[in-house]
Amino acid sequence: MSDPAAGPGHNAPAVTVSELSASLKRVVEGEFSRVRVRGEVSGFKRAGSGHLYMTLKDDSAVLDAVCWRGTAGRLAVDPEDGLEVIATGKLTTYAGRSKYQIVIEALEAAGEGALLKLLEERRRKLAAKGLFDRDRKKPLPFLPDVIGVVTSPTGAVIRDILHRLEDRFPRHVLLWPVRVQGDTAAAEVASAIEGFNAIGDGTPIPRPDLLIVARGGGSIEDLWPFNEENVVRAAAASEIPLVSAVGHETDTTLIDYAADRRAPTPTAAAEMAVPVRSDLVAQIFDGGRRLVSAMARLREECRLRLESAGRGLPDPQSLLAAKTQQLDDRAERLDLGLRGLVREKRSAAERLAAGIRPAALVHLIDRRRDRTADVGARLQPQMARRLAELNERLEQRGKLLESFSYNRVLDRGFALVQDRRGQPVADTAAARRAGRVMLRFQDGSVPAQIESRGGRAATAGKRAGGRAKPPPDDNQGSLL
Repeated sequence: MSDPAAGPGHNAPAVTVSELSASLKRVVEGEFSRVRVRGEVSGFKRAGSGHLYMTLKDDSAVLDAVCWRGTAGRLAVDPEDGLEVIATGKLTTYAGRSKYQIVIEALEAAGEGALLKLLEERRRKLAAKGLFDRDRKKPLPFLPDVIGVVTSPTGAVIRDILHRLEDRFPRHVLLWPVRVQGDTAAAEVASAIEGFNAIGDGTPIPRPDLLIVARGGGSIEDLWPFNEENVVRAAAASEIPLVSAVGHETDTTLIDYAADRRAPTPTAAAEMAVPVRSDLVAQIFDGGRRLVSAMARLREECRLRLESAGRGLPDPQSLLAAKTQQLDDRAERLDLGLRGLVREKRSAAERLAAGIRPAALVHLIDRRRDRTADVGARLQPQMARRLAELNERLEQRGKLLESFSYNRVLDRGFALVQDRRGQPVADTAAARRAGRVMLRFQDGSVPAQIESRGGRAATAGKRAGGRAKPPPDDNQGSLL
């Protein structure tokens, strides 16, 4: 370079525009190799090549800015017109237009107010697309077999979740390790949610029934990856029910709106995921006790109704005895009637035979014999049908009486107590008066001695090497 103080007649060589631009470029890039510039984004556009172009301005100056495609995907904040940002990069020159510009390597929002403004604008935009609608929310499973957790493997969050699950109801947990802070955190969280949903039924890794996306507390900058649009869209598109547990109770991120449920803390997310096992066991035992009690009441009610209905039924022995006596009377009357009819017919025949000649008598006898045979032939089927009808009615009534018989009760394990005369003993007073009783079971009877008040009970059966003497049988016996 020539001395600037030289006069107009000096002989310094001339340089080309390209050489001068290259010299300026080396000077600018050498002096400003790394700068941080704060300004408002203006004129933002994304080229078809993927590069980002914008202008950073303040009240009195403007600085052109460019962000190459490889860096644009790693920016912590998506640039928008009107957003105040802090851009980190290096200054360089663009000889094609004789201007200088900053090549952005990192971009962040300038202050919490700018981040909150950006967060609210993004929330309204995603809400307008329906990602936060209530009809998209899915119910959480009552007791998931497998729980997928998306969080850092080294933080206290995963330990808190596992500890709470162990206390309430141990479940199988799958951890998808991700970064929860930094430039790559949003992409890793979104990929983890999509990866859990991509697990099929036939894979060796079980598909989770519930997802928990968790992170501990932090500043709005620390929690910013969970406000990124790709994370929100992945949470909203998840087919597996998802619980968001990002930050502390007062922290709110956009993934909370897209998730099916929001938990104030990671520990609370574990409590939402599973019920308390001891409470379920107590509930089951209580339900079992109530069921047993209800069945006992129902059985007692049925027993009382059966006893009430049984008291209204007639005594089957008296019914059977009356019908048996009636049958014997009818049989005896039938026998006597037949004999009387035969004697009457024989006398009439003898009277007729005395007044008839032998030839006529023979003819009359033949006629009477033929008539008798004809009547007998007609009478025999009628008598057979009548006897069959009476026999069928007798069998039906016998079956009815048999269904009313107390022997059916003895078959179920009950016993009939009878006194010496074979009469049933109905109460304790009658049993004490009887002294010796007979216990009738389904397969036989045994004698027994009723103990008196304050005395010792006498056992039934053998005593002192001898066999107890059965009570005298004063009755004719039971027809049953």
